[in-house]
Amino acid sequence: METLKTDDLKTDDRSGQKVGPAGGWGGLPVRVGLGFGAVGLLLTVVGIVRGQVPLAPLNLAIALSIGGGVWFVVAWAVAAAAVDVEKDG
Repeated sequence: METLKTDDLKTDDRSGQKVGPAGGWGGLPVRVGLGFGAVGLLLTVVGIVRGQVPLAPLNLAIALSIGGGVWFVVAWAVAAAAVDVEKDG
């Protein structure tokens, strides 16, 4: 597996931040969002195991997508705002 070096990354025109080959996937806000999304999924699974969600496949899918998705979006937005504030100030 090839590792990326800082010199291999391109610079985003708008932010001046180094981004990966996938156009920013792997930046700090995305990693924070993924971490909190994983916590949201874990807490949703705990709720499912404790019987808080009916065991129909659609209910499980919606619970998991809301549980992980909302935590991801909120954490990503807060981290992205914090990175922008730190760049400006």
